[in-house]
Amino acid sequence: MKKVSFCGISGSGMSALAQILALSGVEVQGSDRNFDLERDAVNRKALESIGIRIVPQDGSGITSDLDFVCASTAVEDTIADVRVAKEKNIPIKTRPELLAEIFHSYKYGVAVGGTSGKTTTTAMIGYILDKAGKKPCMINGGLLKDYEQQPGIPNIIYNQGEICVAEADESNGSIDLYNPYIAVVNNISADHKSLEELVALFQALANRTKQAVIINDDYELCRQIKTSNLVTFSLQNPAADFYATDIKALPNGTAYEFGGRRFTLKLIGAFNVANALAAIAVCQQLGVDKFLAAEISQNFSGTKRRLEVIGEKNGVAVIDDFAHNPDKVKASLSALRQYAGRLIVLFQPHGFGPMRSLGKEIMAEFVHGLNVEDILVMPEIFFVGGTVKKDISSADLITHARILGKPNAYFYPTKAEAEAFILRNAREGDRIVIMGARDNSLTELCKDIIEKL
Repeated sequence: MKKVSFCGISGSGMSALAQILALSGVEVQGSDRNFDLERDAVNRKALESIGIRIVPQDGSGITSDLDFVCASTAVEDTIADVRVAKEKNIPIKTRPELLAEIFHSYKYGVAVGGTSGKTTTTAMIGYILDKAGKKPCMINGGLLKDYEQQPGIPNIIYNQGEICVAEADESNGSIDLYNPYIAVVNNISADHKSLEELVALFQALANRTKQAVIINDDYELCRQIKTSNLVTFSLQNPAADFYATDIKALPNGTAYEFGGRRFTLKLIGAFNVANALAAIAVCQQLGVDKFLAAEISQNFSGTKRRLEVIGEKNGVAVIDDFAHNPDKVKASLSALRQYAGRLIVLFQPHGFGPMRSLGKEIMAEFVHGLNVEDILVMPEIFFVGGTVKKDISSADLITHARILGKPNAYFYPTKAEAEAFILRNAREGDRIVIMGARDNSLTELCKDIIEKL
């Protein structure tokens, strides 16, 4: 492999793979519609800083000396780069295919699966292994706070050791491409596929796993996975292999007891203790003492956009969060409810298909998880282009939330109008939470709100 072009290179998953190849000596270039529209300038600069060349997404960069073009699954065949690659008979690989190739080039592959918590757990495993001197390669969808000073986009840890840790995505079926040494199933709950499909996917992953299948014993569907090499973690079952108890919310984190010892995390929410147990279990399988792993995890700062406090002004905190499916929304609200203050949540859903199938469930979680005085505001469903059936709106979801008993739920067509509403209504002691996935501008929205408060 000498030269590769990435189509959609600014995306979190694609940029991670592009950087891994560039750091391993491959000549890498890439295009992105956001760069052409003069968006994502920080990502562009970061990629260029490690020698990746950015080309326009007009097909001009697709030259016959390319080994292959890696195209994001979010990119349509009508995109010029893909069309020109086909005309020139240049092989096209999807992101999952290339990730699986990289994953299997390492001796010990750790595939982190589950419908929630993959990003944080993957990052935590990579962090612990790195600090324990195990020289891992870690490929993530989130940005690692502890690695922000390294060149490039901080969604990877790159070492030429024997271990590769990666998120195994079940949403597009690409989880079937992995034959791991260790597999993690953090949880199984409604997301992109039916529960029956998810159980089958994770059971198949377990069947292909060589060393250990690490599952969350607190989920009934996880307990359905049957294999001889099962390792369990739990916040509820003292008989689990890794069990945490006496979980307490701290002003800036969480405390818990594990193996008769007391540990803390810089992350809030009991679900992050479960993520930590999964990470500790993985690291023990790879030769790191479980208590050493727990000690190292105490310094882990987390990933961007996972209940990340962006700032505070005039007694109002602004929090950025990636929650976008029922389980993630439930977990985030549960963590936030452990602290005082009214919540004003701006939730921007993404994808018309996902909202058709999961929108009502997400609204039910908001209605259940928000208090009477808390406010929910939603702009229109986030849309990046392409051909899609737009037969549902955020307005429909807000109507459903009101039917379920949440009168202070509001729809505004644009983020700007929703922001103006928040600024009019925010008061001292509030926590403004910006929730949603796929839209890189949501973090900038947080910063703008802080500036205008």
